Amino acid sequence: MAARSPATILKALWQLGPRAVGQYSLYALQLRSGWLRAQTPAGGRPQPAGPITRLVRPAGPAALRKLLGKQAKSVLTEADEVLRGRVRLFGGESRPLRLDPGGHTQHWTAYTGALPNGSDIKPVWEVGRMGWATLLARAYWLSGEERYAEGLWRRVEQFLDKNPPNVGPHWSSAQEVALRLIALSFSCSVVAEASATTPERTQRLSQALAAHAERIPPSLRYAQAQNNNHLLSEALGLWTAGVALPQHPNAEQWRATGRTHFIEAIRRQVAADGAYSQHSANYQRLMLQLAAWASLLAAAEGQPLPGETLTRLRAACTWLFGLLDSESGQVANLGPNDGAYILPLSLLPFSDHRPALQAAAAALGLPGLKPGLWDELRLWLGLDGKLTATRKRTTARSPLRLESGDTWAYLRAAHFDGRPGHADQLHLDLWWRGLNIAHDAGTYLYNAPSPWDNALSGTAVHNTLMLDDAEQMTRAGRFLWLDFAQATVLQHSPRRAAAEHDGYRRLGLTHRRSVQANPREWVVRDEVLGDTAGHRGRLHWLLPDWPWRVAGDTLHLRSPKGRISIQVEDHTLSLLRAGKRQHGAAAAAPTAGWVSHTYASKQPALALVVELEDDALHSITTKFVFPK
Repeated sequence: MAARSPATILKALWQLGPRAVGQYSLYALQLRSGWLRAQTPAGGRPQPAGPITRLVRPAGPAALRKLLGKQAKSVLTEADEVLRGRVRLFGGESRPLRLDPGGHTQHWTAYTGALPNGSDIKPVWEVGRMGWATLLARAYWLSGEERYAEGLWRRVEQFLDKNPPNVGPHWSSAQEVALRLIALSFSCSVVAEASATTPERTQRLSQALAAHAERIPPSLRYAQAQNNNHLLSEALGLWTAGVALPQHPNAEQWRATGRTHFIEAIRRQVAADGAYSQHSANYQRLMLQLAAWASLLAAAEGQPLPGETLTRLRAACTWLFGLLDSESGQVANLGPNDGAYILPLSLLPFSDHRPALQAAAAALGLPGLKPGLWDELRLWLGLDGKLTATRKRTTARSPLRLESGDTWAYLRAAHFDGRPGHADQLHLDLWWRGLNIAHDAGTYLYNAPSPWDNALSGTAVHNTLMLDDAEQMTRAGRFLWLDFAQATVLQHSPRRAAAEHDGYRRLGLTHRRSVQANPREWVVRDEVLGDTAGHRGRLHWLLPDWPWRVAGDTLHLRSPKGRISIQVEDHTLSLLRAGKRQHGAAAAAPTAGWVSHTYASKQPALALVVELEDDALHSITTKFVFPK
């Protein structure tokens, strides 16, 4: 929490609540006083060696090979890449797999949030989440070749040697420790019968899992203060250790603490309608992946998840299904997207949400999608035979989705109970024939020199109307928004929606947006209610980087599936791309005209901008026209 002045502290205390601020303050005190360092000594405490419970039994190799067909070779190809010392982070390009901490050998308390040189810590953490280990385990299971199991163990041993407990950046976040614990537990289960899995290696791994579990409780207050995916992950890490290490002296305490915190976190973080408190499609997917893993732990200990927890999780799964584009498998890139994708057990790309949704549906007893390549994650988790019905395609009323023919849209209209990730009220995401026409910019980077320090979370890059160059909410830190903008849904049917938000109440103005879905033409009307004299507006649409032409008040795009026109009636258009102006007179900020589909990656996009003032703000009409 980035509180920068006494006034900000008081505002955060009032708006976030004394519970969150108090827990964070206590964590900060424990960190600065040296208490956390004393509780987590460098090198860790001696751990007893013991057996490891096999938590996962994937579907048989033959069933998986049948599902994957010729693409099964791709799993081996990617695993061979890891054996050659290469890895793909956040679903991106191949890069060297670096298992050592790069000279960073201080106690973990020296690495909270960033590396000492200020560079982004997330690429380092991503290696420590061990997606590469699960890939080697999959290759062994599919092929039966010992070289993959041996390669897995050697790299795990190298990682443990280079990153002793509580030393270096890989131990600085208890969430990262917990996710690594889960990945190791899965990988160990898959290669349990390999010749490379010797008793000595199993004993060392049991000690390593215990050391990971011991790192989590001392800083759990930080996760409780955040009340987000950190708390879910850390609770599940403890629960996993408690079930996987039944003979450890702390096993029962870890299991009980983790299960209790996980269940309570779901109650607090998932709304009755299924919306997740972080207001992020990617974090909602992460939460559902964690829920699928939790279902395995509950089954292993013979104690099902409580009915209320299942009800919330089923609603969350249904909610995310409502954001799914059935043709591409992608969802609206809503809110923060830091590339989180634990247990990446699918050949489908990072952006495809069907594997996680199919696995979650199976784990939670919901209808799933028709059989397809997206069943791979479900089968790796041993959830084969769990789907009892096929999901019917229906228009979801929550989230705010509209549909007409082969086009659909999502209108962002949130009521914030938890902390917002982006200032994006009344953003519109528009899809046509599997193509994201009007899209969200994503995240790109959290920690980088300005302007790329989480810059894509602001109002200016979203498909909405910005007034007087002001954010919809008060930015109080890199990840902290205060003075929440709250939206009210005025109307919602499959082909029409209307909503407004109060983020400009300090200006005496209200932004209202209505969307009408017609077979070939979508009409978006923006209105500013109140006295607009002396005020300015900036309407923004982020579009794919396709060949374009401007004719008067209309932009023509040549998409791979036909020509599309975007008309802003009776207004002058400006077009920005990759931080530079291509047409018109609008100023081009360095962050304008970019889109980030996954973390640490950005690509040029077209930003259509219309600048308005005074009476022109009363009503602005945008039309998206699609070919027959």
